[in-house]
Amino acid sequence: MARVVVDVMLKPEILDPQGQAVANALPRLGVDGVSSVRIGKRIEIEFEGSADLDRAQEIADKLLANPVIEDFTLRVEEEPALATADASAAEGGEQ
Repeated sequence: MARVVVDVMLKPEILDPQGQAVANALPRLGVDGVSSVRIGKRIEIEFEGSADLDRAQEIADKLLANPVIEDFTLRVEEEPALATADASAAEGGEQ
């Protein structure tokens, strides 16, 4: 199975009240040095077989993002390597 990740963000010129609320709360939590925060969405689309970026683009254009106020990016997310070999090596299974 192949996964395409769609990241949707408000365009830079659009006010982000959620991001502003988080940025304003950070100093109260002792976090300094952050000038701005933007909040977005991450959507994962799983395709049978190989990743279909053209279909993912169409889905994002028509359904996932509002092109008037939002931009989006697409990327194919690689499947993580099987953890079984790594786990046995970490447990001392390989000598």
